[in-house]
Amino acid sequence: MEKEVVSKNFIEQIIDKDLAEGVCDTVRTRFPPEPNGYLHIGHAKSILLNYGLAQKYNGKFNMRFDDTNPTKEKVEFVESIKEDIRWLGADWEDRLFFASDYFPQMYEGAVKLIKKGKAYVCDLTAEEIREYRGTLKEPGRESPYRNRSVEENLRLFEEMKEGKYKDGEKVLRAKIDMASPNMNMRDPVIYRVAHMQHHNTGDTWCIYPMYDYAHPVEDAIEGITHSICTLEFEDHRPLYDWVVRELEYPHPPKQIEFAKLYLNNVVTGKRYIKKLVEDGIVDGWDDPRLVSIAALRRRGFTPRSIQTFVELCGVSKANSITDYAMLEYCIREDLKLQCARLMAVVDPIQLVIDNYPEGQTEYLEAPNNMENPEMGSRQIHFGRTLYIEREDFMETPVKKYKRLYPGNEVRLMNAYFVTCTGLEKDEAGNVTVVHCTYDPETRGGNAPDGRKVKGTIHWVAAHEAKEAEVRLYENIIDEEKGVYNEEDGSLNLNPNSLQVRTAYVEPALLEAKPYDRFQFVRNGFFCADAHDSRLGAPVFNRIVSLKSSFKLPKA
Repeated sequence: MEKEVVSKNFIEQIIDKDLAEGVCDTVRTRFPPEPNGYLHIGHAKSILLNYGLAQKYNGKFNMRFDDTNPTKEKVEFVESIKEDIRWLGADWEDRLFFASDYFPQMYEGAVKLIKKGKAYVCDLTAEEIREYRGTLKEPGRESPYRNRSVEENLRLFEEMKEGKYKDGEKVLRAKIDMASPNMNMRDPVIYRVAHMQHHNTGDTWCIYPMYDYAHPVEDAIEGITHSICTLEFEDHRPLYDWVVRELEYPHPPKQIEFAKLYLNNVVTGKRYIKKLVEDGIVDGWDDPRLVSIAALRRRGFTPRSIQTFVELCGVSKANSITDYAMLEYCIREDLKLQCARLMAVVDPIQLVIDNYPEGQTEYLEAPNNMENPEMGSRQIHFGRTLYIEREDFMETPVKKYKRLYPGNEVRLMNAYFVTCTGLEKDEAGNVTVVHCTYDPETRGGNAPDGRKVKGTIHWVAAHEAKEAEVRLYENIIDEEKGVYNEEDGSLNLNPNSLQVRTAYVEPALLEAKPYDRFQFVRNGFFCADAHDSRLGAPVFNRIVSLKSSFKLPKA
């Protein structure tokens, strides 16, 4: 029997080679977010990639917060990130770490660099450091403080730690090469003074390491074998390698870069989302119109749908933009066999069956999911007065319109054939009531004489219909204009991104609990909102409509 050939991405190929050559004997990965905002769909790719690699190679996965910048970090963000990662299914077991846990080792490492003549205290301002750095075409100039003695640098660095200097007054810089073609190697700042309260260490420290110094130290301390990050860190890799080499770690981690996950016409920038929240345009970082992981969860997406989406996107070195329709495809595929399909009328008008006996009601059988018979069936009420969707009736039908209009016969789903006989309007000329007659011989939706109808519409019996709030979402971005306004950099917002409707629904839907998902027949997949739903009064977010323009590429 021929052995199946499994195609591996370039990261797996690197890991295979390292294991085969004895570079490492196990695999340890990590996900290291900075707790300065909520995670978004792009982070999901990194989480699932790092966790998936650890699982595939029977290794370990660490969760670590890169909390080296107390000016932007909050406990709220720490907790939201932990919740997101758990929800996605990545398990860090007992390996939850904070960069701030390693501040003593980072400080000792900086002292070691000073003693080796590889770091110095610099008094240049941030603006002066930028001026001295040079350009891509011209080398930088050495700082006038670059050749301070080891003893002076040790004393000044200790004084920085003791709080003798103001923010920005002094920094510690690595002494590498001011003529390097890589700007990151031109004596980068590795420590700065910042008199700030830290969410984890309080006021113990008033100097904080820079990310490019802290990150390789963290990885090396934790024994990370493969430090997987996105492409913008490729130019930082020489500095990463320099730090672990100069600090003489025995098993240096290997940094590998991959392409980020970009979705078209979405907002992921934290400063933009922060402004949307502060301006009250959205109701929080988890507003269902956003693509933060918390927002996707609240809207009704499932972990499996996001895992499938990430798998379809793949892992590569080339940046590309993915269509949001692919994400919608993944949630439809995940939900279509597991959700009960109930009837809800989102934009209702009345349908009166004039020849149905007044006061009579009956029960009809309806399958819970026609594609999944194992979900069984339910009894639904039927009566003389129903609610149907406004779009399912046209007084003057357009070409190829197959639903209800004067003289036309359609099927009421799981019920009877009805023929439109008339209508009523309000003073503004809007149709409020449609009249029809029914054929009692068509119970269950089929005619004994074999006649066919072209249209089937859903409905809810008026005498048992319950009201429920339904939220219909569109992209928060005006897709025709693009994400950003070129003149001032603001967002091109879609004023119709949220529509709130009062729908008539089957009574069973009032029992929905937060995160319960359903298919509303012909309207889409919906989820009970986790914030605003109450017992007996759920609020439903539309996760996605039923129509899709996305098609999986052929193999």
